Amino acid sequence: MAKFVMLTTLTSEGRKTLAEKPERIKEVNKEVEAMGVKILAQYAVLGPYDFVNILEAASNEAVSRVSVALGSRGTLQTMTMAAMDIDDFISNLKK
Repeated sequence: MAKFVMLTTLTSEGRKTLAEKPERIKEVNKEVEAMGVKILAQYAVLGPYDFVNILEAASNEAVSRVSVALGSRGTLQTMTMAAMDIDDFISNLKK
């Protein structure tokens, strides 16, 4: 399974939703998992992004579906990057 880093920024509508219902984060996580993408770790962060999510999925297409589905709601924007274990990265360099 491939790993991905998804950086998420809330829109003003997303911030309003979380202020009214903070547990919405866990509900969205269940929706993401139902789309076939596993959340390995999730962090709320300070700075230009609001959340960092470490995901595992079978393909780029699976993560793309999640990204579009979440973004289409108007409550957040995402930037998703493919990630590789450092040991795998080193191994590939030696080939």
